[in-house]
Amino acid sequence: MICHMRVLYVFIDGVGYGEAGEQNPVCPAVCPTLCKLMETATRLDTTLGIPGLPQSATGQATLYTGVNASQVMGRHKEGFPGPTLCRLLQEDNLFMTLLRRGLKVCFADAYFADTAEELAARRFKSVTTIMSLTAPETIRYQKDMLAGRAVLHDLTREAIVPKGYTGPLITPSIAANQLLDIVAENDFTLFEYFLTDVAGHTQNWDRASEVLRSLDAFLKELLAGKDDDTLFILTSDHGNIENLGTRGHTMNNVPLVAIGPRANEITTGATSLIDVMPHLLRIL
Repeated sequence: MICHMRVLYVFIDGVGYGEAGEQNPVCPAVCPTLCKLMETATRLDTTLGIPGLPQSATGQATLYTGVNASQVMGRHKEGFPGPTLCRLLQEDNLFMTLLRRGLKVCFADAYFADTAEELAARRFKSVTTIMSLTAPETIRYQKDMLAGRAVLHDLTREAIVPKGYTGPLITPSIAANQLLDIVAENDFTLFEYFLTDVAGHTQNWDRASEVLRSLDAFLKELLAGKDDDTLFILTSDHGNIENLGTRGHTMNNVPLVAIGPRANEITTGATSLIDVMPHLLRIL
């Protein structure tokens, strides 16, 4: 690892390349920062050689293991991973590999929970939660969010108000600066944003635009505040929000963005979701 280089990996669920038009809110009028990043990004295949629409569980498992999870399953798996994908993630994953290499790793999303045991007891767990539970030192909780040491998945904390949260709300820009402070303390930081996928499934332009504008303000502040020694990576698992004409996912390519030191080593030769983790491990 080159001296002082840090990596910030931003995962955005359900954002692909779609045709411009009234069904595609991923446009400069709504999210100029994201669109500018996507213009020059490397385009990744999400189908992984398996028929059918790409899905979150297999797409994310592929990103975080470097293994073609759809091929392992024999199909694309939606939603939460089952036993086969859980085993794949628990055998090895990005967090486990980086920790073995002596790096300081953080999953910056705040869980609205207090302990790893509470997370493990949940019936439904995302790919990232399963990965985090294999490396509990990477997890951040409600107390970390309140101290500004973690960022909630929706950026503003509004999502947990119905769950009983009565603390302060924040802006996407403040969330970005909190994330940058977290990045400064770690070698590798992952942040996951999945409201894009949720909004895409609603087929509602206003909802999708609201989510994309919030994300765009966040990304703009992140890029403005990123120091020269931080490698910024952004990618997705499948398309969705770029086509509100369908309730399901799309087969569109997704972006792989890399900005900062050794960025070309992340994007050069990358053609699918399978390539992201191996390229990342080469530079760390």
